[in-house]
Amino acid sequence: MGRVPKMTPAEAVSALRNPLAFIAARWTPTPRTVRRAALAALVMSVVIVVTGGAVRLTGSGLGCPTWPKCTDDSLTTTSAMGVHGVIEFTNRMLTYVLCAAVGWAIIAARAEKPYRRSLTRLGWAQFWVVMSNAVLGGVVVLVGLNPYTVAAHFLLSSALIAVAAVMWQRTHEGDEAPRPLVGKAVQQLVWFLVVASVLLIAVGTVVTGSGPHAGDSSEIERMPLNWENVSKLHAVLAWIVVTLTFALWFVLKAVDAPKGPLDRTRDLFLILLAQGIIGYVQYFTNLPEVLVGLHMLGSALVWIAVLRVLLALRERLETAAPAEVPGPATGATVGTRA
Repeated sequence: MGRVPKMTPAEAVSALRNPLAFIAARWTPTPRTVRRAALAALVMSVVIVVTGGAVRLTGSGLGCPTWPKCTDDSLTTTSAMGVHGVIEFTNRMLTYVLCAAVGWAIIAARAEKPYRRSLTRLGWAQFWVVMSNAVLGGVVVLVGLNPYTVAAHFLLSSALIAVAAVMWQRTHEGDEAPRPLVGKAVQQLVWFLVVASVLLIAVGTVVTGSGPHAGDSSEIERMPLNWENVSKLHAVLAWIVVTLTFALWFVLKAVDAPKGPLDRTRDLFLILLAQGIIGYVQYFTNLPEVLVGLHMLGSALVWIAVLRVLLALRERLETAAPAEVPGPATGATVGTRA
């Protein structure tokens, strides 16, 4: 093992002023490392949605009745708060895991050679969405699980998933101008699909806000709507998304589209099929908590699949790796900076 070089005072100051640039100057991750970092951030953005759903479905939304502390006198949960306090506090702690995953994605993107500003910006966008949603999560607790703030909390989590999914996709591409793989009519059809999916997710939060799973065993304010009627509207939107997906698959086959868009559309249809089965079963079985949790996971997966369809409509050439030239004396290879 070689000796670790000592850091000079000037280097220490530089590291404090700009730690990301300091790391990037001394470490170059492989493309696979960058992709895995982006994927870890995406996976954690889905996990935090599922665990947040578990908090609500177990009635643990006020397991820690205040924020940022768990109680007025304790930062962590206490034995007197029981299992609900443990569930709520565990979900709060997972936010730090999410922050670590996003931070790892930012560091890996910043250190990649050649430097890709667009990729780093997507990482920082995730960071600020996470911070905003953490504050909003605190507001949700402080206002006693007001259903409108809970809905906003979920929608912001969906925005985080979107940014994370785009970053993961971009790690497989270069920074060249995108080249469309399909015509404008197909692109417009996909945008209709995206808009319908956004409406589907938004109405889903209204179903949650007016439905029986309030998030805590105490009396919680609900949206003044008939949740069964809202559920039927949610189902109609789901059928619209399914119909648009089915139509898109036929259109892509008719225009002899490349394999990428066809495969992503097929994946979306299969996920929608599974999500629809879960949705109908949970509706006719009086919303059992396990199925509602699976439906929340399915919602995140549907959203990712929709975005993958959209991103599959164009391609970017992968950025060429830094060239290698012989070293001046030893014949070792040295990477040239782009």
